[in-house]
This record gives sequence, C-alpha cells and structure tokens, in this order.
Amino acid sequence: MTSLTGRAAPGTPAPAGATRPVDGVLAISGVGAEARQRRAGAYDAFLAPLLPPRPGVALLAVGGLGRRQCAPHGDLDLVLLHAGVPGVDELAAAIWYPVWDAGLRLDHSVRTVGEALSVAQDDVKVALGLLDARLVAGDPTLAESLIRSAADHWRRTAVRRLPHLREITAARWQAHGELAFLLEGDLKEAAGGLRDVGILRAVATAGVTDALRPAVRAAHLRLLDVRDALHEQVGRRVDRLVAQERDGVAALLGLEDGDALLRRVAGDARTVSHALDDAFRAADRLRGGRSRVGAGRPVRRPVARDVVEHDGELVLARTAIGARPDPSLSLRVAAAAATTRLPIARATCEWLAAYCPPLPTPWPADARAALTTLLGAGPGLVPAWETCDRYGLVDGWLPEWTRVRSLPQHNPVHRFTLDRHLVQTAFEASRHSRDVERPDLLLLGALLHDIGKGLPGDHSTVGAPIAEAVAARIGLPEAEVALIGTLVRLHLLLPDVATRRDLADPITISGVAEAVGDAATLDLLHALVRADAAATGPAAWSDWKGRLVAELVGRVHTALDSGVLPAPPAPDPALLAEPLPVVQLSGDRVAVAAADRRGLLATVAGCLALHRLEVISADASTVDGRALVECRVQPRYGLAPDPIGLTADLRRAVAGDVSVTQRLRGRALAAHGSGAAPRVVWHREAATDAALLELRAADAAGLLYRVTCALDEAGAQVRAARISTLGGDVVDAFYLVGGWPDDATRARLEAAVLGAV
Repeated sequence: MTSLTGRAAPGTPAPAGATRPVDGVLAISGVGAEARQRRAGAYDAFLAPLLPPRPGVALLAVGGLGRRQCAPHGDLDLVLLHAGVPGVDELAAAIWYPVWDAGLRLDHSVRTVGEALSVAQDDVKVALGLLDARLVAGDPTLAESLIRSAADHWRRTAVRRLPHLREITAARWQAHGELAFLLEGDLKEAAGGLRDVGILRAVATAGVTDALRPAVRAAHLRLLDVRDALHEQVGRRVDRLVAQERDGVAALLGLEDGDALLRRVAGDARTVSHALDDAFRAADRLRGGRSRVGAGRPVRRPVARDVVEHDGELVLARTAIGARPDPSLSLRVAAAAATTRLPIARATCEWLAAYCPPLPTPWPADARAALTTLLGAGPGLVPAWETCDRYGLVDGWLPEWTRVRSLPQHNPVHRFTLDRHLVQTAFEASRHSRDVERPDLLLLGALLHDIGKGLPGDHSTVGAPIAEAVAARIGLPEAEVALIGTLVRLHLLLPDVATRRDLADPITISGVAEAVGDAATLDLLHALVRADAAATGPAAWSDWKGRLVAELVGRVHTALDSGVLPAPPAPDPALLAEPLPVVQLSGDRVAVAAADRRGLLATVAGCLALHRLEVISADASTVDGRALVECRVQPRYGLAPDPIGLTADLRRAVAGDVSVTQRLRGRALAAHGSGAAPRVVWHREAATDAALLELRAADAAGLLYRVTCALDEAGAQVRAARISTLGGDVVDAFYLVGGWPDDATRARLEAAVLGAV
C-alpha cells in the first residue's frame, strides 16, 4: 500500500518495501467526518493482515475505531475474540506487538463470547463499549454473535442498569465539571462532552427515548471536529481545551477567534447535557411506570400556585393552561423548580416559551418575589436557571443575558464562563443571606455584579448603570435601584483595598467609609465579596485574604458607627524588650527586630525569598531605636520551610552576614528575565504620611527583595508594603515616607524600580 487513502483487502499482507498504513495515519491531517473515516480506514488496513484467516477468531474494534471516528492522535481499543481455539495467546502477541512497535496507544483484551458478555454484565462501561464493536478481521459469524448478543442483552437490561450508569456519570461530572461553563474544559470527560454522547447512543439503542435527535448529532460532530483540531494544534493526544490553544484551534476550524470557539463548544455541550438529562428522566419514568403496573396513573401533587409535580417533574396545573397566562408564570415555575429541586418537564418549558406573555415594565410584585425566591433557592438555582435558559425564558426576563451567555473570562483565576459565574455568585450569596439586612438586594446584586464585562471600559463602572436599568425595570424603588448600582460599582473595593493598602492608615479606613456610606451597604459588599470569590475559583480567595477583608470591614464599621477611626495595632512587646536581633515565627507571621538601619525590609524579604516564601504584606517601623519588620507569608510551592534554618538565616542576614547577602543576590539575579513590561503608578493622596507607589509587574521569586533594594539605594524609606497576586501578575504597593512631590525625583525612583524588575 503506497497511498494513505488506499485500503488493502482484508487478510492481504503489505507488499515488501511498501509504506504501511499506520506509518502515515497520523499524517492524515484535516478536521471532519471524512478525515476521521480515512484514519479509520488506514488503521483497518494495518490491522487486518495481522490476523491470519482462520475460523473461530475475530479482531473487533470498539471505541473511536469501532465507530470510525478516529482522532488524529487517538488510541486503539481492540478485542481479540475467539471460540476457545488453541494458540490464542500467540495470535494476540502477533497483533499487539506490531501495534506497540508502531508507537500507537493500545487498550486490548482477549475473550470468548461468553467471557465478553459476562464482563459486560458486571461492568456497565464494558456493556456500552460493546455497542460500538465492529469487525476488523477474522471470523464474521463469531463477531456477529457477540455484537448481536451484546446489543440484545443491553436492550433487555438497560432500564434496570441506567441508575448505576447515572451514578458513575455523576461522579465523572463531579470530577471534571460542566463543559458548557468551563474556560478550560475536557472535551471528552466533562459533562456535555463526547463521553456523554456515548451514553446517549446507549439510551437510544435501548429504545428508551429518541436521545440522538438531529441537534444532538450536529453538536456531536462539531465537538469531534474541535477535538480533531486540538490534536492537530498540539501534536499529541489531549482532550482539555486550554486557553493558550484556543486561538489555534479556532483558526483550524475557520472560526474568528478563541472566544467564538468557546461559545460554540458551550452551546454544543449544553445541547448534549440537556439531551442526557431528558434521557435519564425518560428512563426514570419508564422504570417508574413498570413498577406501578396495576397501581393506576401517577398522582399530580401541587407544589406552588399553577405548578404541580407529575411523575417526578414539574408541569403546569390545568387551570394555568386553560386561562390567559400570568406574565410572571415562567418565573414562578422556575422558582418552584429551584426550591423543590425537581426538573421542569420539557413540554412545560416549550409551552412557557411559546405562550407565556412578556413581563411588563415595571414587573408585577409576583414576578419580583419569584425572582428573589429563585435566586435564593440554594443548590436548586443553577439547574433551574439553566433549564430556563435552554428554552429562552431567561432572555425574556433579562434581555442583557444574551450578551453574557457563554462569554469567556480571560482572567486565569476564573473557572466559569460569565453567565455561569453570575448565577453561581447568586447561589453563593444565598449562603450569606442572614448576614445582611436586605438579602433580596444581595441576591440581585450578585446576579448583576459583573454584567459590564465584555464591554469597553472598567466593568464595574460600565456595569453599574446597566444593573440600575435592570433594577428599575424589575420595579425596585429609586433608592434601591441606586444601591444596586453601588454594589456593582464597588464590588471590588473591599478586596482591592484590603490586599493593596495599609489598613492601619486612617486615610484607608476613612476612604472606604466615605465610599460605602453606611453599615448596611458595607455588610452587603462584604457578603458579595465572599460570594464572588467562591464563584470565581479557589485561586480567588484564601484565609489570608479573608482575614484582611474582615479586618477592613471591622475597622470601617467602627468608623461608621462611632465616627472615630480605630487606632493602629501596637507592636508585639517582645520585639521591643528581647535582646537584638529578635526573630519570631508563628504560622504565617514573620517578625524581626534589629538595630535601626536602612535596608532591613529588603534583607528580610530576600531571606524569605531564599526560603521560597512569598511575602503578602510587610510593615516596617522604628520604635525606641529598633527597626521592626513584620510580614505575612505563604509558601511559594506549598511546602513550609525548615523553621530552624529560616530563623538562623534571618538572624545572620539582619546582622549583616555577607555570606547570606551573597546567597540572596545570587538567587535574586537568577529570577530576572520574565520579559513582561512592568508599570509604576503613584497614589499621592492615599496615605496619611507617605506617598503610595504601586508596581504592576509579572510575578517572580525574589521580586520584593529586588524592588526594596532598589528603593533603598534610591533613598526611599518603605514603611509598609502590600503584595497582591493576580494569576501570573502582582500589584505591589509601597508606602514611601515623605510626600515625594518633585517630578524629577519620582521619575528617578520609577526608573530604579523598573530597572530592578
């Protein structure tokens, strides 16, 4: 065989000196069904000659090769089927070893028909795999007996086995998340991915429901195309669509950019997920119907006005269908679904989408109450909202939703698309509803807090008037509309100030107090911050950030309640009394006292970097002739350093030990070369007795040491530093003693800092 597209006849060996199909199968480029079929044909032509013709033995392909849907760098799933013939182990070795020698990934088994059916009976995943079995070479009668028996057995037992399959599937979803909402989802294993299409095929084979409707088939083909393009782009087998590969994959598919790709994947994954939800519910109804034979029809149980439960789903009461529907009906059905955690029947969703009239402006009280109930329902919110969004109901409630649906977020701390992040934030906010005076405004503010993303400008500023327009359309009073705008505009205020400003500085506290205005708004913002962080992802929050935000909120509360700014905390008396140098290690706190001298903060920062500790806040002061440095730290790579070694190095470093200093400089110099363009910003009115220099740069080990050394050499005295890490970037704020009013002096200092970075 000399052509990649040609096929050798089954059982015909490749001519001497010819190119075997597998030698070039990975070079069969292209995306789409035709390219997948060509790859399957090349694999077949390679495998068929490996099994000499003889009765009682057959080579079957399952998985992607069985379906003729071979990805560019997929693996092979093969079954050597036999009827108890002698020498089967030698036959197997003659097949497996050439496959391995060709550098292909192989999943293989050797079984009789009875053994294969027995394993399929015990393992539902094997049962599903056999539904894709296809003869590659060998005895067709033997192969057909297994293929037919496996399909017949599945049809007889599918309804009984689907609950177990559903449990396995739910565990996989829990591990891999939902492809429709993930920024870097697994195209195969995540909910709504290719693995779920296999389950839909099995449900359709069992005759439970028409699970493979045309929309599902089209979504499946597009997802296969994305996986093909991803393999081509990366050059190896990979199923996770990571951010750095999106644009390349999009180009291979002829899409505008990575955002367009992500939105298409999200839409297709939603189609698959919804179809599988419907299929599982159909199986539940079928199983329930069989168990009720002779017991009559399922009972209709009222759960809310105009809403009843019927056979495990929510449907409309007959009175609601017969009369002119209330515009709030769709919201009330959604609220009932969220609170009862029952799915809405597909026919009900279709009826609501077709016949429920649009909401007037402003909304009636029933609609506002239903929205609050829906948003505050807890775990039932997300599935109920997603079902309504699937049928276009959410667009009727919030026309702004069309723009944010499946919108990617490019900050690496985010795990969800924007629409899911907003709904998830509302869910997380419901956990804090008892911490605020107006939980209804907290829930609405959570749903709308990032509504400005995707538009030009700062999303908090841009989003505030959009959120106010929504609040006014919903029918909130003018004062509450303004409060919703404040929540959206200021939703990043508390974490930004807590992590980038000196909380002991009176100007910091008075500035936040002036911005929020009153204690009720402060509590709403505090709850919103925690909900937003929980919905963003694990990298968005930490115990340290939580403590800082809580400390800031407590100080601002004191200022709002009493009008008196809280006094800064006093230093630990031990730092002032014990013989110098003093080193204290306690949890994430590192404190040092030494003889008063310049550069102590830089020395401490460098020593901590030497021990792979990141400084997240630092305070420097001089009391009674002693220089004090107190830092909050966290391990850079997750492992805490040896406290004895760290203490010894700190003592030597603050005492001026040259060997430690040389180690520090060597490590710091090795950290240069990130290549990112840094930026310096001055905030001259943000501190009581200092100018605030803010450095925005790429994160790197030893960065704080280098910058504080540069500041010290330039004659600047740092009394406090706050380090905020945002993915691969940092925002480092340095409080420099003095006003620094001279432009030339500031320019010289900026140059020194940028040179250090």
